Amino acid sequence: MSVLVSAGRVVTPARVFAPGWLLVEGDRIADVGPGEPPREPDVDLPGATLVPGYVDAHAHGGGGRSFDGGDPVAAAAVARTHLGHGTTSMMASLVTDDHRALVASVGRLADLVDDGVLAGIHLEGPWLSALHAGAHDPALLAAATPQRVDDLVTAARGHLRVVTLAPELPGGLEAIRRLRAAAVVSAIGHTDATYDVARAALDAGAAAGTHLFNAMRGLHHREPGPVAALLEHPDAYVELIADGVHVHPAALRLAARAKPHLTVLVTDAMAAAGSQDGDYRLGSLEVQVRDGVARLAEGGAIAGSTLTMAAAVRYAVQEVGLPIEDAVRAATATPAAMLGLGQVGALVPGFRADAVLLDDDLGVQRVLHRGCWVS
Repeated sequence: MSVLVSAGRVVTPARVFAPGWLLVEGDRIADVGPGEPPREPDVDLPGATLVPGYVDAHAHGGGGRSFDGGDPVAAAAVARTHLGHGTTSMMASLVTDDHRALVASVGRLADLVDDGVLAGIHLEGPWLSALHAGAHDPALLAAATPQRVDDLVTAARGHLRVVTLAPELPGGLEAIRRLRAAAVVSAIGHTDATYDVARAALDAGAAAGTHLFNAMRGLHHREPGPVAALLEHPDAYVELIADGVHVHPAALRLAARAKPHLTVLVTDAMAAAGSQDGDYRLGSLEVQVRDGVARLAEGGAIAGSTLTMAAAVRYAVQEVGLPIEDAVRAATATPAAMLGLGQVGALVPGFRADAVLLDDDLGVQRVLHRGCWVS
């Protein structure tokens, strides 16, 4: 099937075409270009902006469901919810759990990656600092051992793409080396690491920072901690949650300007994303969602978000002041590169035909997934 889409703006890796067009053949992008389309378009929206399908590298749930436990029905429902908001490549993030339970969950989610429902698996825990546990059950936190690292890598069957860990814990640096050897990205997060330890982790092969600023030792002029280590490293990716709750716009703007091609917008979404206020669970912990903000029922720590990638991009442009091409890149091509996902995250010939049509307010109008309109 051939589909020709014309829009007022088309955001490509090289430039923004205004106007521009996209030609899709089957499930692939056949061509993209500026100006008037080569024939009468099938979809003509001169007031719309066409961007690549969003790539969410860190999400725990949505639509009232979560990835916890690896239930395939719930996981597929989460992916469908976020697909309706423009996320065409979805990672499944698991919070801290018992080791055996995590191994089982990873194995079940790997089946959904095989089926193309998910793009990969992210483990956020259990190798995290108790001082920065956030919405993770402190009773289940642990230090990494070679056997436990290998168990999870094996269970994932090549689909474990990111592991968040605190490198200062016993076995932390060795875990990073083992994960790197298995082609898994180690992300520094939920950590009390000093600047020197964070640098050692990056030297050992860590390649990213999980939700920069949140759940980690803060930036201080005499002890810069992991924030400075990540921001100054030439190759380290940094996740940012652009929801107006987790990070002040000035801090987000600072990080994004420091690393314009290594900034990754993520949702860190929990079950209430795309749903409504109420009482939920994140792993073993009770979460209350009020006015769209998720917090632990006990202690009040922020417990993920109710964000979608579309809302993150809109916030980054309208409230933070990022150029649209920078915000879109941080939600598409950059996370795809961090995750090692091929042929997604950009509107270029040969890539998978995933695209999102946005209205004047950057809200989602229509979603193209694998060459088919799904909304």
